Amino acid sequence: MLSIQIAPEIEIRLRSAADRLHVAVDDLAAALVRDFVAEPDPEFESAARHVLEKNQELYRRLA
Repeated sequence: MLSIQIAPEIEIRLRSAADRLHVAVDDLAAALVRDFVAEPDPEFESAARHVLEKNQELYRRLA
């Protein structure tokens, strides 16, 4: 089990979507995470890779 904190406005939107779909909020959140992990957004992958490469020296010094 994983527990996360989200901004109140995101929680409101998540609850609203769950209500519209007639599913539990936890089930919708889990499905969204599963879908994201199964098929990540190429733009996110590229941005994450860029940040890691850009900060590689900093991470090395902090290790």
